[in-house]
Amino acid sequence: MARRRKRKPVPTETIEVTIESLSHEGRGVARHEGKTLFVDNALPGETVTMRYSAVHGKFDEGFAVAILEPSPSRQVPPCQHYEICGGCSLQHMASSAQIAFKQDILKEHFAHFGKLEPEQWLPPMQAATEGYRSKARLGVRYVTKKESCLVGFREKRSNFLAEIESCAVLVPRVSELIMPLRAMIGAMDAKQSTPQIELAASDQELAFIVRHMEPLSDRDKATWIAFAEEHNIHLYLQPKGPDTVHKIAPEDDRERLFYQLPDFAVTLGFHPLDFTQVNTSINRQMVSRAIELLDPQPHERVLDLFCGLGNFTIPLATRSEHVIGVEGVQTMVDRGYENAKLNNLSGVDFYQADLQKDFSDKDWAKEGFDKILIDPPRSGALDVVQYLPKFGAQKVVYVSCNPATLARDAGVLKEHGYRLTLAGVMDMFPHTAHVESIAVFER
Repeated sequence: MARRRKRKPVPTETIEVTIESLSHEGRGVARHEGKTLFVDNALPGETVTMRYSAVHGKFDEGFAVAILEPSPSRQVPPCQHYEICGGCSLQHMASSAQIAFKQDILKEHFAHFGKLEPEQWLPPMQAATEGYRSKARLGVRYVTKKESCLVGFREKRSNFLAEIESCAVLVPRVSELIMPLRAMIGAMDAKQSTPQIELAASDQELAFIVRHMEPLSDRDKATWIAFAEEHNIHLYLQPKGPDTVHKIAPEDDRERLFYQLPDFAVTLGFHPLDFTQVNTSINRQMVSRAIELLDPQPHERVLDLFCGLGNFTIPLATRSEHVIGVEGVQTMVDRGYENAKLNNLSGVDFYQADLQKDFSDKDWAKEGFDKILIDPPRSGALDVVQYLPKFGAQKVVYVSCNPATLARDAGVLKEHGYRLTLAGVMDMFPHTAHVESIAVFER
């Protein structure tokens, strides 16, 4: 039986270090006695007093307890809970510096993984940096010693929930409910068996999915329903896996929320558990820019891969008469057809396919496509870009949530004769190190 490696003791003294750069996680990088340090709450060029939080073989971790020489990019965090809450990592950095940091990450990945650089950089997409987050999973924990219920996100680099009263990045109508939720759940019979609340906000509505490990008492269920009615919430319960999610309020048979894409005069419906972008404003900009860059013509055949519920497919169908959306999950294919019907669009079809396999021999794919849009998960689209040239598309727009896999896939497209003509970042997740980007390939 292997012995468990003992954790190295964490030094109690503080040290003074100068921050050289930022890691891709947004942590300050410094050197001390030949060892690399990753320092939270520190910016390049700053001299800080650091306290250790963890010691490892090749690197150590810590956090800045005092800023001795601040960076011009430092700002006062907009959230009162930023020091403890792990929901955000860059609130101490000005928005302009956050954008530059994300652009540098994208450039670095293109150079390192794809050995290329775009012919032209697109201006970054930006919007409000507070009150933007419309989807989240809130942890819930009742602390017996304090006789208090916590609702929110984990503490920085910890599994414990942070004690917060509000959240600067959640949409305001959700942030305002944190304290009422804490009080209500803390008085429930199920206060110890309610681990999380998943939320989804649309343009006008709000849905909660409440995970509960034990059956709710009639009193608790009535309390939740009253709360939902008071705050105009679509309330769902989840006793076990995702397939057990069911709506209990209001008493209607409507299972969908809706959001709009005004530039295309379309409305899309979604279930609270469906994947949708967390930032409504950036999503609208992203869809508009992606379709502007793809520039579909009425007579052209357009393919949307990893199409989900039709976030790009439906607006594309207002520009082209021949649009096909492909998704790996049949539920999303069904949702796509629902949204096409909702918007009275007839020139669009949705198909389910395993996107890790070549589907060029499918009847609906044999004619090829003039233009293609790809919006894959974090793992990227390595299998797709291997057979993409078979479709004959002269232009590909790639929307990415992971710059490393985008750069890797860009290298493959380059080998197939595509040029990386345009690329840029989108600030989908302000105050975090998450990099969302868009790229255009042409041949």
